[in-house]
Amino acid sequence: QVQLVESGGGLVQPGGSLRLSCAASGSIFYINIMGWYRQAPGKQRELVAQIFSAGSTNYVDSVKGRFTISRDTAKNTVSLQMNSLKPEDTAVYYCNVYGLYGEEYWGKGTLVTVSS
Repeated sequence: QVQLVESGGGLVQPGGSLRLSCAASGSIFYINIMGWYRQAPGKQRELVAQIFSAGSTNYVDSVKGRFTISRDTAKNTVSLQMNSLKPEDTAVYYCNVYGLYGEEYWGKGTLVTVSS
């Protein structure tokens, strides 16, 4: 079993910052891709950012220039630094990882609320 535990969500004012973290533990031999998805009320879950084993990254257009994803391969952790937050960033954010053979795992999610 693989467990993903997210932390760092909360309430922040527009223009503020938050940092999300996710730690993977359990029986996973190799993590290929680590990423963050989000799901706003009434909307489908969407990819926010991914970071691949070689270090390349991928972001949804709406967060480019504001969010930064990073990973610590040795510790099996991934973080998402979110700056200049907007009300439309409000969502439950989910950590997601892919193992070497394409196996996929999800965290339980952490709520981010951007409101004044």
